[in-house]
Amino acid sequence: MARTFTIREMREADHDQWSGLWRGYLEFYEARVPDDVSDLTWRRLLDPAQAMQGFCAERDDGVLLGIVHYLFHPVTWSVGPRCYLEDLFASPEARGQGVGRALIEAVYAAADAQGADQVYWLTAETNATARRLYDSVATKTPFIKYRR
Repeated sequence: MARTFTIREMREADHDQWSGLWRGYLEFYEARVPDDVSDLTWRRLLDPAQAMQGFCAERDDGVLLGIVHYLFHPVTWSVGPRCYLEDLFASPEARGQGVGRALIEAVYAAADAQGADQVYWLTAETNATARRLYDSVATKTPFIKYRR
């Protein structure tokens, strides 16, 4: 089956569609993010001076099917930066079409271009559908997350 979408960087004109996908992502994780934080996230994604970056999957007719946000940061264990894939979401109607995989691969390519020694992310233990994809494109680590 031929891929009917393109992966590209986000543009200002994508705001409304990005916002819908972002809200869908937050709803999936039953999370609330204040509107001012979402607005700031969008501005950061478009600002080349910010560490946060993003790609979207765009269907041939201009509809966005998915989004991914990522950032680079220095680490004590490597010369190069590390890449944190922070948010990944494909619209429900786009699932099973390779959107998630293509977005991850775009982040991998960006990480390779920056000399990152690894790309990593977190997901909910209960997110079985996404974990099947993640198991096919990455190696699960034995680390447990703690937070305050």
